[in-house]
Amino acid sequence: MSEMGKRMDASQVQAFLAETRHAVVRPNGEAQLSPIWFLHEAERFYFTVLTASAKYRHLSRDPRITLCIDAGHPDARLVTLSGTAELITADSSERVDREWRILRCYHENDADARHYEAAIFQQGSGALVAVSPSQIVSWDYN
Repeated sequence: MSEMGKRMDASQVQAFLAETRHAVVRPNGEAQLSPIWFLHEAERFYFTVLTASAKYRHLSRDPRITLCIDAGHPDARLVTLSGTAELITADSSERVDREWRILRCYHENDADARHYEAAIFQQGSGALVAVSPSQIVSWDYN
């Protein structure tokens, strides 16, 4: 592994973000870190939250957000981005489709994803979060 690392070019960043990864969310103010499942498409990042969660309350109060997406050991690539979060609570086919695609990325098959989806719905209503990055920084320490 390189001690200094190097920045990835735009095509390397896009390829990295196309792979399924976990991300960490940190709203400005008090740190509130947690892994998320996300979808990256059309220059935006999407993830879901329960409306009863601290993450939802923090983003409702202050939509500034930072995501850190790392590849995990032994792959030493990462992308961090800062931007603004939009909370989407209105029912729409676009929201339902994106939420399903997020779930499907992290499950082996439709049945497993549907089982998880049913368990989440029992916990309460949710929101889709759309993040528009204003800054993206990437590093490849491999």
